[in-house]
Amino acid sequence: MANKPSIPKGTRDFSPAEMAKRNYIFDTIRSAFYMYGFQPIETPSMENLSTLLGKYGEEGDKLLFKVLNSGNFLHGADLPQQGEGATDEMEPARLNRLAAQLCEKGLRYDLTVPFARFVVMHSDELTFPFKRFQMQPVWRADRPQKGRYREFYQCDADIVGTDSLLCETDLVQLLDTVFSKFGIRVCIKINNRKILSGIAEVIGQADKIVEITVAIDKLDKIGIDGVNAELREKGLPEEAVAKLQPIILCSGDNSEKLATIRTFLSGSEVGEKGIEETEFILNSVERLGLANAVEFDLTLARGLNYYTGAIFEVKALDVEIGSISGGGRYDNLTGIFGMPGVSGVGISFGADRIYDVLNQLNLYPSDTTAGTKVLFVNFGSAESSYCLPLVAQLRRAGIATELYPNSAKMKKQMSFANEHRIPYVVIVGETEMTTGKLTLKDMETGEQSLLSIEEITSRLA
Repeated sequence: MANKPSIPKGTRDFSPAEMAKRNYIFDTIRSAFYMYGFQPIETPSMENLSTLLGKYGEEGDKLLFKVLNSGNFLHGADLPQQGEGATDEMEPARLNRLAAQLCEKGLRYDLTVPFARFVVMHSDELTFPFKRFQMQPVWRADRPQKGRYREFYQCDADIVGTDSLLCETDLVQLLDTVFSKFGIRVCIKINNRKILSGIAEVIGQADKIVEITVAIDKLDKIGIDGVNAELREKGLPEEAVAKLQPIILCSGDNSEKLATIRTFLSGSEVGEKGIEETEFILNSVERLGLANAVEFDLTLARGLNYYTGAIFEVKALDVEIGSISGGGRYDNLTGIFGMPGVSGVGISFGADRIYDVLNQLNLYPSDTTAGTKVLFVNFGSAESSYCLPLVAQLRRAGIATELYPNSAKMKKQMSFANEHRIPYVVIVGETEMTTGKLTLKDMETGEQSLLSIEEITSRLA
């Protein structure tokens, strides 16, 4: 007996009804991107592994799906000798060398690094500042769990070629616009990597900025005790961990938090610069009358290595799920590809998590799953031949129309219409063909009317 077919863990199939919901999400986000002046691009699903490795930190490198070279891919590989142990016990540097020998390509982990590569490769064709959006799937070899998938869509908007903080202001407004359109109540959290660098500097641990940010970014998941344990594990002395406590537990409104951190970072040039940038963004968005709260959150770290300025994260208020959008400023990302000095800032919408939130809160508009509007019943070859030009006429008028393909029993054809939520059925028998009038049945009320094709078009268009 053949094995039952399955799909890889962390991936999903989507039915027509589910796709209608997903397309509502993509269309809503896409329309907002256009409204804010962003232009679409696409990049390949696969990138050269050299493009991806080292851009997401050691943890990110482990989550890259690597694509085996075709042919004799083991030839010349730096495999462990007998007694050395399995590859997962090898040091990260050797694992990366081995991966590069076996795999020249990898599935993209996000859309930002491929975008940076795109900017460098096409810089002569672009006009800066360049505003792009991209809506494509990405892949991560993560442990699947609720709200976390191995294949998922990202919807990114980025602005490169300017360091103006008005871009950050625009992106916060864009986040508010999209989630207001969805009807999802959110909190837009904001912080700045310069502030985090300043904190590391003040506590005398500037060389451990990545370890500190990775740890405090987990506050929501593992709590203050877990964060402190991880900080100690990463080599922070007890004195430094103690100094961090008022920052990790900082509370109050945005002004009060800024005042607290300003006192803490007094004398740190990089930290004060971060405060100045954050204050500008918060003051700017305050004047916009946004529907959703914007909160300065000192524990927001976003562990990716490439953020250098403002960082954003969006949390849904009515559903227990991870962040549903995020992003930040990256001043040096294109420098990795030989093009220094190009500043950028961007955000990414997690379409799959938004899909789950909309499902849980039942926030889809009633017409989201609208498909075929009219079904013509098929009584046989003569009737179906008569119906074909009428079907074409309704379609030309913009009315989604089908002709049932077989001359099945009427009950079966009506059941088909009900199951597919088709609101109207057109019945064409001998009488209708003789008189030129068609029977239009409203499937919700059961009411039937004898109308010309022009009258049906007028009523349903």
